[in-house]
Amino acid sequence: MKTEKEKMLAGEPYQAFDPVLVAERQAVKEHIFKFNNLPPSEVEKRNEILKQLLGSMGDNYYFEPPFRCDYGYNIEIGDNFYTNYNLVVLDCAKVSIGDSVLIGPNVGIFTAGHPLHHEIRIQEWEHAYPISIGNKVWIGGQVVINPGVSIGENSVIGSGSVVTKDIPSNVFAAGNPCRVIRAITEEDKNSYLPPQKA
Repeated sequence: MKTEKEKMLAGEPYQAFDPVLVAERQAVKEHIFKFNNLPPSEVEKRNEILKQLLGSMGDNYYFEPPFRCDYGYNIEIGDNFYTNYNLVVLDCAKVSIGDSVLIGPNVGIFTAGHPLHHEIRIQEWEHAYPISIGNKVWIGGQVVINPGVSIGENSVIGSGSVVTKDIPSNVFAAGNPCRVIRAITEEDKNSYLPPQKA
């Protein structure tokens, strides 16, 4: 018979207040408390906490505190990662983040969900589906990414978006629900850079 943790990691309905899972979340809260309350100058100490906490991390990363997560071990981060203030990751399932990803302030990445029907929901059942964010993605401030979503490489998610479905690569997407607005093209490179002098 599967444990509640095994069910959680397999994407099956599970009891979130199972004592093992509660103990794991409580231990993470201790690490997160230390991380969020270190002085700004203690970057190395904060990075050591992240190395102990997260599943895997690439080179060159920076988390503006505060940061919150449920388990930590389900979060995988690539090289050259930056997140602004108040990132919340409910990592009951795997959260895979590629290389050179930028995340704006107040972003929520939520793998966890609950039953729609109240009778089942109050029995404390949950489910969790993985989230994948590709290389060179920019997530704007106040974005919410829902369970089971994949965001393709090079894409940009506009501020305040609620991402409920997969977003392909190389697009600008925004809205609630988030939808593709247009493709990102080579012309976008020129429109951002200042005019070149002769």
